Amino acid sequence: MKSAVTYELLHECKQTGARRGVIHTPHGDIQTPVFMPVGTQATVKSMTPEELKEEIKADIILSNTYHLYLRPGSKIVKEAGGLHKFMNWDRPILTDSGGFQVFSLGDLRTISEEGVEFKSHLDGSKHFFSPESVMGIQEDLGSDIMMAFDECVEHGATYEYTKQSMERTTRWAKRCKEAHTTVEKQSLFGIIQGGFFKDLRKKSCEDLIQLDLPGYAIGGISVGEPKEEFLEILKYTTPLMPKEKPRYLMGVGTPDYLIEAAIAGIDMCDCVLPTRIARNRNSNDIKRKSSS
Repeated sequence: MKSAVTYELLHECKQTGARRGVIHTPHGDIQTPVFMPVGTQATVKSMTPEELKEEIKADIILSNTYHLYLRPGSKIVKEAGGLHKFMNWDRPILTDSGGFQVFSLGDLRTISEEGVEFKSHLDGSKHFFSPESVMGIQEDLGSDIMMAFDECVEHGATYEYTKQSMERTTRWAKRCKEAHTTVEKQSLFGIIQGGFFKDLRKKSCEDLIQLDLPGYAIGGISVGEPKEEFLEILKYTTPLMPKEKPRYLMGVGTPDYLIEAAIAGIDMCDCVLPTRIARNRNSNDIKRKSSS
């Protein structure tokens, strides 16, 4: 069955691995490398869709499964004609699985093999995310690119816990693929985990490649670690990813990190940072790389 999203490599630098390409989606082409503005709750804060198109020239934006699930609810978005019509955006959309947001809740969530039970940050109500339910939510939203449900461990996590988490993420990715019913309309990307341990990053990448997904992301870095560690894992992991598929680095938005990502061969990045700084007029926010 043909994938909804495909990648066309146009040029690659032999010295650095930097590359130029096009991602083809049902809602248009994306010129890469690309930065994706974040519309967490179905809108890029402080900007209209027209400004995103005409001023920013955005080819794609990102929305978040966790936040849209809590409000207004994925069923309401589906009844409105899907996320594209709901937010008046006719270009590609990527939806994060909500994994980062769920795991950032700390004591408000409990992880098991089946999924994650968590309390809403809005009203304390209890909810449960599984790979299957997260796929159902994203299919209701109708994004072009859906992310697999993963576990993002914090910087400083032990090797043993990071290994267990990475292996669980792979099992969850398999379940996401099995639950995916809209292959011709939406594509599922896997997320490489493994913390700051190279052997775990390699294992995660190898196992996920076996699933033959349309694209892959690097998760679990840019989470507060020193820049040297970030660059080491970025430059180690990126060459392990398939050349013929999109490469996505999650949660990166500072200019220096974006340049490093592009040089390393990354095609896609996202972060709330640009619009957060614009709204708050606080340059100190540039040190915060949260994708909440």
